[in-house]
Amino acid sequence: MAKNTQSDDVILRLENVWKKYDMGEAEPLIVLKEITLKIKRGEFVTITGPSGSGKSTMVNIVGALDISSWGSVYLKDINIAEMSESSLAYLRGKTIGFIFQQFNLLPTLSALENVMLPMQIVDESDSKAKERATQLLESLGLKDRLHHKPNQLSGGQQQRVAIARALSNDPEIIIADEPTGNLDSKTGKFVMDFLSRLNDDGKTIILITHDIELVKYAKRIIHLRDGMIEKERINKNEAK
Repeated sequence: MAKNTQSDDVILRLENVWKKYDMGEAEPLIVLKEITLKIKRGEFVTITGPSGSGKSTMVNIVGALDISSWGSVYLKDINIAEMSESSLAYLRGKTIGFIFQQFNLLPTLSALENVMLPMQIVDESDSKAKERATQLLESLGLKDRLHHKPNQLSGGQQQRVAIARALSNDPEIIIADEPTGNLDSKTGKFVMDFLSRLNDDGKTIILITHDIELVKYAKRIIHLRDGMIEKERINKNEAK
């Protein structure tokens, strides 16, 4: 499996990435163009832009959920296009935690079972998975909600379960896609402050959002427009 020759500080690298969707007889839809980007370990990066700018596709590409049409994506020095589906799924499961706007919890599982699931997928023992899931949920103030199913939890509680699930395999990267979109302002601030603390502890945070209020938490801001990186800047007014 080919490795790159970049600095060990770079955990994720995109080289001239394009993403095209075939539309049958119609012209193909190109949603990402010429994306070249490096993300270092321990960075807090926000990817932002208007609706239709390609943010959702970027989530799939940087999260190794999809393969680019052209160009290369390296995760931890490995070209993901050269990996088998099972190897990529294992690497992704151990390296990246996802937090989504819609929570994406399995409705038939309890909070505890939802958090255990990513660990079970990478073959962690049930006893260790249960122990870690319990610790994570308790640390997020959900000690008395371990056995509640998602429809028995508030939106804020569901997002806390989703955060615990994202942290279950102690990933190096957290990808948060509009993580406060369905939350009230108080709970949204809790989520963003928690992500900031994770970043302070060394986690790499990639935040995808159109919310200008959330941009202030990042150290580096990447603006997308029409599927391309329009500009990139360092945030000198980062929230503390």
